[in-house]
Amino acid sequence: MLDEGYIKFNSQRRDGEVPHSAKLDELNRIRTALFDLGLIGVLPDGIGYGNLSIRANGLQFVISASATGADRILRPAQYSLVESFSIETNSVHSVGSLPASSESMTHGAIYAANTTVQCIIHVHNRALFDWLLQENWPSTPAHVPYGTPSMAKSVTRLVAQQSQLPVLFAMAGHQDGVVAYGSDIAGVFNLVSDTFGSIKA
Repeated sequence: MLDEGYIKFNSQRRDGEVPHSAKLDELNRIRTALFDLGLIGVLPDGIGYGNLSIRANGLQFVISASATGADRILRPAQYSLVESFSIETNSVHSVGSLPASSESMTHGAIYAANTTVQCIIHVHNRALFDWLLQENWPSTPAHVPYGTPSMAKSVTRLVAQQSQLPVLFAMAGHQDGVVAYGSDIAGVFNLVSDTFGSIKA
């Protein structure tokens, strides 16, 4: 079974509205395109998979909320603003109507490790996942599970080893999990969609 959708950190949420922006509108359009490709969605048992985010201010970021994979187009209330996070205490503090994505710790680690990163996409696809590992693309260790401090630390090390953006890597310990990040939304999306398209051709 796909290990997805379960929040493994201490989630602290307060009610509030996520600030609207043109970047968030663009992110939402990209999310719909990823949904249409089948890279974001919901499993037969109802558990959603895939999430994406944009940097807000400093280490704050806006991310698709938990349990939103089934919807093709998200409403503003289905995004959360992560105000702060701590790898050491395994905690995430967010604002919004819904809890932040179960992958928020991983997103936060990437933003903290490279200040030029502005967008992160996390998708699931078996063919893409297998191809990245077979072709020796960057990957996190197979024994490290998603949504944990160990994954956040592994991602921090991986980001430190990459000199150019955008980057695409496999989460070897998170079945079918693939992550891309970069300095702009379109560039990150194009890396994912172009790579996915090339292995299907």
